[in-house]
Amino acid sequence: MKRKTRLMILAGTAAAAVLILFLFPRIPQPPEYHDFADQRAFLGIPHFLDTVSNAAFLAVGGLALAALFSRSRRGNRPVFIEDREKWPWVTIFTGALLTGFGSAFYHWDPHNASLVWDRLPMTLVAMGFLAAMLTERVDVNLGLRLLPVLVVIGAASVFWWIFTESRDVGDLRFYGLVQFLPILLTPLILLFFAPRYDRTGDIFGALGFYILAKIFEALDQWIFALGQLVSGHTLKHFAAALAIYWLFRMIDRRKILPSATPVAHARRRPRQAI
Repeated sequence: MKRKTRLMILAGTAAAAVLILFLFPRIPQPPEYHDFADQRAFLGIPHFLDTVSNAAFLAVGGLALAALFSRSRRGNRPVFIEDREKWPWVTIFTGALLTGFGSAFYHWDPHNASLVWDRLPMTLVAMGFLAAMLTERVDVNLGLRLLPVLVVIGAASVFWWIFTESRDVGDLRFYGLVQFLPILLTPLILLFFAPRYDRTGDIFGALGFYILAKIFEALDQWIFALGQLVSGHTLKHFAAALAIYWLFRMIDRRKILPSATPVAHARRRPRQAI
């Protein structure tokens, strides 16, 4: 299949997803959304486990950013063929770090206004991941040029949701698209475009943990009812943080494939380590 055809299929799939989603009626946020199963307070912290479990995002985001910008980590650090390829990953891990703060702030006092600060950094993770896949598989220039555009689109989806909520016509379709599109497009990107690094399987591992997080979120009340030890939403935080850690683990351990050396990619910049 020619490269142009593959690109057209990828773009067509994204366009179709947008069209199909907005053909559906608006998706309001359920009134009971903020009523999480575990309402227990401890040490003066309301909704204690849902709040403090966000420390997992702080840990993963901080660890990954330190590794990306450190000059020495166990004698090495993540390596990219081009130094600028790190920026989508910086976006992902910055989003994770900010999610730790934003989600804790939200769970301290759950309502729509505080939920904005939970959802905004999560769009950084989603859009940064899509940009990383485009950068590393499709085209470096394309992925990096789209990165700021995708970040703005992600933020706009949250602001559109809160604007519609303020007009009593809440609509989560745009935000849902931002969350869903990277998951839809990633398998196509991996199928159609050759890798330049090994450990591709770790991407599916990260997606698996993300899906598990969504399952935990949906089963929040049921899991908490089992023994009232921990809720599904608390477990969601750990599973989502583990998904981000799995991505960091991938770039920390992977190697550049021989087919992706500067000789094989003469038009690209020489290999650099960040």
